Amino acid sequence: MPESSFPTLRITREDLVPQGAFAVAQAQYLRPDRRTVDDLAKLCRDRSIGVVAHFYMDAELQGVLTACDWPHIQIADSLKMADAAVKMAEAGMKTIVVLGVDFMSENVRAVLDAAGHEAVEVYRVAEAEIGCSLAESAEKPAYTQWLEEAGRTPRALHVVYINTSLQTKAKAHSLVPTITCTSSNVVQTILQADAQIDGVEVFYGPDTYMGHNLQTMFAQFTQLSDDAIRAIHPAHDRASIAALLDRFHPFEHGACVVHHMFGGDVVRRVKEEHAGAFHTAHLEVPGEMFELAVKAQSEGRGVVGSTSNILGFIADKVAASLGTPERERLSFVLGTEAGMVTAIVKKVQDQLRAAHDDTVEVEIVFPVASEAIAQAPESGLEIIPGVASGEGCSVAGGCATCPYMKMNHLDALFDVLETVGTDAERGLSGFRPKKYTATIAGRTAADLGSEPILHMRHFQKHGVLPDALVQDVLTR
Repeated sequence: MPESSFPTLRITREDLVPQGAFAVAQAQYLRPDRRTVDDLAKLCRDRSIGVVAHFYMDAELQGVLTACDWPHIQIADSLKMADAAVKMAEAGMKTIVVLGVDFMSENVRAVLDAAGHEAVEVYRVAEAEIGCSLAESAEKPAYTQWLEEAGRTPRALHVVYINTSLQTKAKAHSLVPTITCTSSNVVQTILQADAQIDGVEVFYGPDTYMGHNLQTMFAQFTQLSDDAIRAIHPAHDRASIAALLDRFHPFEHGACVVHHMFGGDVVRRVKEEHAGAFHTAHLEVPGEMFELAVKAQSEGRGVVGSTSNILGFIADKVAASLGTPERERLSFVLGTEAGMVTAIVKKVQDQLRAAHDDTVEVEIVFPVASEAIAQAPESGLEIIPGVASGEGCSVAGGCATCPYMKMNHLDALFDVLETVGTDAERGLSGFRPKKYTATIAGRTAADLGSEPILHMRHFQKHGVLPDALVQDVLTR
């Protein structure tokens, strides 16, 4: 096998071995200063603060959060962030700090309100808007026009990716019946909608790559046996999936700037240099990387799905290798935002330490440019993973780091934590999630935009779409 031109991070029970500047920068932060970690725990404990963060936070911030033993810190994907916030509120946390882009804090606020925790305060860590290229693509006229077309289509259901603002969800729901989804439940949401609503026309957006990848996945389902398809969803077979494909309409003009980096040249190099590796891909990545991972998945060597799916896949492969007498290196190509490596390192080392296993090691391959780093003299280190404002990203090996997520940083978190519970807390009004007080179809945007989220939560809890949504599709 040729030597990798991509940066890699090798994980053993007690050590990390980075190769390439990008991986070195990631590894620098995985053993944070103990005093900083203790200060974080004390502030949260003394002031009853919970912290929810996305997997894509920068390495320095994730390293400190991961090392902290305060039980009310959760690093997760966007949906589980909200679930964790509810549990924290139930445990007595008076304030939740959200580390992510703005639609995530909006989602946490909406879910807390729906669970009866309106009194729990929610803060972001920046006064400036923390945007998202994907969420912004759903706020453009092209998306509205597409939704208006859906609204003129009989039996239309809009399945909207949760990575959108409450304003987008509200506007969409006013035009066409809408349910949110995540990358981990989108397949089951669409299959269940088709099972419950005869002849449903499914409009999926705004992520174009995910929409096309879903088309590819459903087309591959039609090549499976009916029994294999029923194992995926009991109401479906080859004929029903083929019919659904004709009624599936993805939006064509939305993409995440991070996942856009995983283009054709990256995939070519991955095939040449890491043919024997396990391949992972987020559902949002372009077709080339997705198809590579889908093929690997069909052979038991890969996974496509959400960040949680990817983490679970890696953990399962490690668990299956524990206890082997010979040394074994498991290599995984990480086809999503590089910030996820912090969670991977913690999970893998926890598994190896619990099993007292020194024979298994895990290699994470970052399909990015090794020089995708930024100068950060103020941090005490010379470099950090990612490049300022996304400069230098390319399909030859992109930065694979989200410039919006990196607006969350350690100093900003401490500034907010130190202000909560003091007379200066009133100055944090600009750090609250955006309030949508304008009315749409006679309801506030916050109220109307929360309804598609509640529809999804009903589906997650009961396994079926709520009757109100089904009737809306049939009668609107």
